[in-house]
Amino acid sequence: MGQQGSSETRQSRSDVRAGDLETPAAPTALVDKQLAYGFLRVVLGVNIFLHGFSRLVGEKGAFLAYLSQKMAHAPLPNFLLPPFVAVLPWVEASIGLLLLLGLFTRGALLAGAALMIVLMAGASLAQDWDVAGIQLIYCYIYFVLLTYRERNSYSFDKWLRIG
Repeated sequence: MGQQGSSETRQSRSDVRAGDLETPAAPTALVDKQLAYGFLRVVLGVNIFLHGFSRLVGEKGAFLAYLSQKMAHAPLPNFLLPPFVAVLPWVEASIGLLLLLGLFTRGALLAGAALMIVLMAGASLAQDWDVAGIQLIYCYIYFVLLTYRERNSYSFDKWLRIG
C-alpha cells in the first residue's frame, strides 16, 4: 500500500509539473505569441529587403542576364523582362523595409503576397520547379503573418496606432 501511495504522489507531482509547462500564465503566452510574430515578421522583412537592396547596389546587368537565361523558354515576350528587372528590386526593398519596421504591415503583407503570385507565375512558366517550391515557403509565411496580424504588437503600426 505504501508503494502505491508513493506512486500516486509521484504521478500527481508529475501532472502538476507537466501542467505548468503546458499551460503557462496567459500574459506570458500572449507575449510569447507576439514575440514569435515579431520575429517572423522581422526575419521576412530582412530577407525581402536584402533581396531588393542587393540587386539595387549590385551589378545592374547581372540580374537581367540571370532572369533572361531562366526565362528563355517561357512563353513570355522578352521585352517584359527589362522593366520588370528595373522595378522588382525597388518593390522588394520597399516591402521588406515596411515589414522590418512593422509599418503599414497589412499593406506590405498584401503587396508581398501579390508579388509572390507574380513570381510564382514566372517560375511556373519557366518550369523552374525548385524555385517555385521555395516560393511556396514564402507564400506560407505571408499567409501566417496576415492570418495572425493581431499579434503584431512590436511594430511601428502599434506604436503609431495605425494598424
